[in-house]
Amino acid sequence: MKIHTVIVGQLDVNCYIVSGDTGTSAIIIDPGDEAERITGQVDGMGLKPEYIVFTHAHYDHVCAMRELKDAYGAHVVLHEEEADTYRMTRDLCVSWGYEPEDFPPADRLVREGDTIRAGGLEFTIIHTPGHTPGGICLFGGGVVFTGDTLFRGSIGRTDLPGGNTERLMQSLKRLVALPAETRVFCGHGPETTIAEESARNPYLNSRFRLKFFG
Repeated sequence: MKIHTVIVGQLDVNCYIVSGDTGTSAIIIDPGDEAERITGQVDGMGLKPEYIVFTHAHYDHVCAMRELKDAYGAHVVLHEEEADTYRMTRDLCVSWGYEPEDFPPADRLVREGDTIRAGGLEFTIIHTPGHTPGGICLFGGGVVFTGDTLFRGSIGRTDLPGGNTERLMQSLKRLVALPAETRVFCGHGPETTIAEESARNPYLNSRFRLKFFG
């Protein structure tokens, strides 16, 4: 598996371009802004994205959707419980000067246990609500893309509409049960591992964790 990161937008979102070791099929995860930079990387590597997957629908993760869909005809993927978050994001961005057409409906709504396949890639959807109701992680090939659920040394905020701390902690409980060697690619910030976060993340090895994990 090849993973190329393009850091985009004012909030430094990690947009991931994921491809297999052979072939040209690819998946783009969380293209939040700067579509020209993302397409430049994709085209420079000779890739053909089949899916554009959003870990959640906050504006900093979705605002390059239209340009990339137009460029590649890739299928847009969201969790089925993310409709309200996506609607709020669209309305907010329209108030900033975007057009409603910049936010087309998802081509595929996923749920827990669904799989995304492209070429030799295969990822299982883990529904991880808490940061938003329809947040997801993508797990496969020894890696997990966690969006804004889990960061190196931190976790996603829950004080925005749709956030829920108890649900987030239950989602994190599921993530720390993944194999310790699993590489974690976060929505913001550097890569980490499940072992590293289980041992050092203050939200996962403290009284905060005990309150929710038991």
